[in-house]
Amino acid sequence: VLNFSNFFKQSLKSRNIFNNKTLLFNRINLSKNVFYRSFCSTNIEKKNSQILTDTFDRFHSYLRISLTERCNLRCQYCMPEEGVQLSQKDKILTTEEIFRLTKIFVEEGVNKVRFTGGEPLVRKDVVEIISQVNTLKPKLENIAITTNGILLARKLQDLKIAGLTQLNISLDTLDSDKFTLITRRLGFKNVMDSINLAIEAGYNPVKVNCVVMKNLNENELPDFVSMTRDKPIDIRFIEYMPFDGNKWSDNKFVEYRDMIKIIENKFGKLERDKNELNDTAKTFRVNGHVGTVSFITSMSDHFCSTCNRLRITADGNLKVCLFGATEVSLRDMMRQGATNDELKTIISTAVKRKKEKHAGMYNIANQKNRPMILIGVKSKIQEEKILRFT
Repeated sequence: VLNFSNFFKQSLKSRNIFNNKTLLFNRINLSKNVFYRSFCSTNIEKKNSQILTDTFDRFHSYLRISLTERCNLRCQYCMPEEGVQLSQKDKILTTEEIFRLTKIFVEEGVNKVRFTGGEPLVRKDVVEIISQVNTLKPKLENIAITTNGILLARKLQDLKIAGLTQLNISLDTLDSDKFTLITRRLGFKNVMDSINLAIEAGYNPVKVNCVVMKNLNENELPDFVSMTRDKPIDIRFIEYMPFDGNKWSDNKFVEYRDMIKIIENKFGKLERDKNELNDTAKTFRVNGHVGTVSFITSMSDHFCSTCNRLRITADGNLKVCLFGATEVSLRDMMRQGATNDELKTIISTAVKRKKEKHAGMYNIANQKNRPMILIGVKSKIQEEKILRFT
């Protein structure tokens, strides 16, 4: 179990200043806030480029921010059938807090921000948030969003004007009845319309995320690939990942190499496309197709060694690994008056604690971690581990 004092003791030790007698560890009754101010006022020399660099020399230039825990779908792999308990509204980051944190990370070298959820488009101020974050360009190069597409058609024009540069749309089947089965809601036509409108709006590529599950939709892989024939679409097949409540099992798991075999049986040999160092997806092309086909192989062939991603949950917790339970509450710090330098110190310390790799899919399946939908709501175990500043 992590606690406030141990967290900072380890941080100080790693900076070789643990023997600094001016620090106030020996003041047992000293309030945590006063201690934290004392810690941050010490002369710790830090370079901007090091704040977001972990102990494995991975620099984190990509920030994912959840705007809400709410969603207008109930996807089987994302939300438990019984539903989830949502945080109270005053626990969720405000527009101003989101912009402040984004600006801090951009100052330290983040050049891409992605807004997620829940479903980010159910948040009423999503256009305002993107418009504010757009003022951080050109240092911030990309503003992206991942959406289920249900509300995208009505908001796409405003989002593009506000500064949205990249779009990911989630779609796990091309069968309308199966869509209702997977999502427990209607809306298939809305999603398809949103994909086509995004292409018309000039997004290139439009990325379509598809979670592949055995005996549910793996037979549709060739149909998805056919969408790339004459459209600038990147179909991204995602290996089914274990989260609380999604009833993950290896009986439902389809490894990406098996996905490739299914696709190549119809289209022939896939051509490997060039990937950047920090890409999560392995990208391929079908000969003659305009679009691309990608595989996100988090379980069978992880990309932890080049991971450059950090996450901020809807209620303001910094999460350095998707599959890790430990989080740091940046929201609490901001609401207690922490300065930007103090926030940067805690961010840096959390990043330095990031592990070399995740535990592997079978271990992850047996560990306590939030449902995928809940970016910000903590389980009991997470509650014990989270670092509090109150």
